[in-house]
Amino acid sequence: MRRIYEEVSEEDGFRILVDRLWPRGMSKDKAKVDLWMKEIAPSDDLRKRFSHDPKKWQGFQERYETELKEKQELLHKIKQAEKEKKIVTLLYSARDEEHNQAVALAEILQKTRNESRDTLLTKGT
Repeated sequence: MRRIYEEVSEEDGFRILVDRLWPRGMSKDKAKVDLWMKEIAPSDDLRKRFSHDPKKWQGFQERYETELKEKQELLHKIKQAEKEKKIVTLLYSARDEEHNQAVALAEILQKTRNESRDTLLTKGT
């Protein structure tokens, strides 16, 4: 994960912007975004309710995960990019580096990876 306003690095690999709105003051040339997945961002209602308040973080994560259950094809697209590109960086514009949709999304992706691995292990025994 990386804040989109940070310098671009070759170590970023495939850069995916996960914000619904384009970041203020950021040109597309400077952003060097490979894919803008605005559809995977939290709904406007959830985003406004959360308003980057750390006290609302737990509820935000739970509601966002629920929203993403309806967007499995987008999660699959990120996982496919990870397989093909090896390195994928989720980009976000929020100032709070600990409480934003990219952090929540990364945790959800990790959780689904673990669940898939556990399913494979269970089937293998």
